[in-house]
Amino acid sequence: MSPPITLMVQGTTSDAGKTTLVAGLARVLRRRGIKVAPFKPQNMALNSAVTIDGGEIGRAQALQALAAGVAPHTDFNPVLLKPSTDIGAQVVIHGRAVASLSARDYHAYKPTAMAAVMQSWDRLCSAYAAVLVEGAGSPAEINLRDRDIANMGFAEAADVPVVLVADIDRGGVFAHLVGTLELLSPSEQARVKGFVINRFRGDLGLLQSGLDWLEARTGRPVFGVLPYLHGLFLDAEDALADSAADVRAGEAALRVIAPVYSRISNHTDLDPLRLHPQVDFRWIGPGQAIPPADLIVLPGSKSVQADLAWLRAQGWETAIRRHLRYGGKLVGICGGFQMLGRELSDPLGLEGAPGTMAGLGLLEVDTVLEQHKQLRNLRGRLANLSREDGSECAGEPGAAVTGYEIHMGVSSGPALARPALWLAHGDDAMPTRPDGARSADGQILGTYVHGLFDAPAALAALLAWAGLDAEALEGSGPVDLAARREADLDRLADAIEAHVDLASLFAPNRL
Repeated sequence: MSPPITLMVQGTTSDAGKTTLVAGLARVLRRRGIKVAPFKPQNMALNSAVTIDGGEIGRAQALQALAAGVAPHTDFNPVLLKPSTDIGAQVVIHGRAVASLSARDYHAYKPTAMAAVMQSWDRLCSAYAAVLVEGAGSPAEINLRDRDIANMGFAEAADVPVVLVADIDRGGVFAHLVGTLELLSPSEQARVKGFVINRFRGDLGLLQSGLDWLEARTGRPVFGVLPYLHGLFLDAEDALADSAADVRAGEAALRVIAPVYSRISNHTDLDPLRLHPQVDFRWIGPGQAIPPADLIVLPGSKSVQADLAWLRAQGWETAIRRHLRYGGKLVGICGGFQMLGRELSDPLGLEGAPGTMAGLGLLEVDTVLEQHKQLRNLRGRLANLSREDGSECAGEPGAAVTGYEIHMGVSSGPALARPALWLAHGDDAMPTRPDGARSADGQILGTYVHGLFDAPAALAALLAWAGLDAEALEGSGPVDLAARREADLDRLADAIEAHVDLASLFAPNRL
């Protein structure tokens, strides 16, 4: 078997377009019949996905796997760092949490992490015709060069060519590209093939003199200038979408809000709400007033006790109780579900100092964090949300749900007798495993299932439960997140085909 086509996309900044370019290129290669895998040696993110081999990776690599037409695998992201404090993170190696380390201790651990990275790299290179690599942050961060495994440290070890991508919409694109190149070592500079400029809007003719200068100054080509693709929806690695852009004043029939606590995780769970034409969705950050709403959603958290303390300090506990008194609905997902209970206990200090904290006390549930992390891809169905007494049995029909579980908490208590969902065991056809809880008055729902809103039927059922009337639901039509994601990946690939010199980008390989 001949060596695979390899290319590493590094960025001048975070959010420059690395994930987007790798995903689009993966879809382009897939279209051409090339078996391609995405790869990110080290990722730092609180948005993760469950893989086919039962581990977890960054959500961006799961998106890139979808673009490539392959099932997500732990080799696609062998090192995942999930921050728990400003100076510490849970370290996930080959899909499994192995330690919680400070930044200083992780620096000492990097040779071990690099060995895991190279093991995954070797396996992918032997199994795929092409491997597209995504860097992390910027390769020009001088303080991180020693023992680097995320950018040029990996590129040098694996002997992979590099293309630099920069976001022109941020401004300063030429300074970003030239400055990044200047800060690299001579051997690293020699590895950079050229540049891609991302998110350009305007007259390309007015940019041409700058491109000519850049090529003359650096001796490297600009492979392409990608246009600003308005409304492009791709799963975010960590950054939250701008709330102001999501608000549809005067159009939305249902008001939904969610807090942005410090260690929010898997916030992509709320993307179907953010994208729904009949939903006015708003993220509420620190110091912002908490507006009236029909539905409040408490998303996942990597540090549940710390984020619950943050909620209280921001006035959310009072606002939630007032919201419920006026008949509003409340959903908690994963860490948000744990917050709804009576007590949160972390005896091993897995997410901070060992200890116990009172929850919001809105569901009769107690949660204890345990060492073993629950990692599952799931399918099942919602409970019958129309039952006013909150009762439910496994034989009743409900909207189909697909999702995944990533949590360390084990919950118990009387409220679990009124489950929020029924899940299938393995390949069983009938969902029989209860998950989550609902309040007796039907106003509160908690679950461990990420992706709760993804399936169109489940989204419609939950919005109807939250108060969106049938006429508004019917008028909006189904919101299918999976179909939207596929369409936007194709739209991205079309733009790359049209605006990037792929033959030169992948030379000397022939596509």
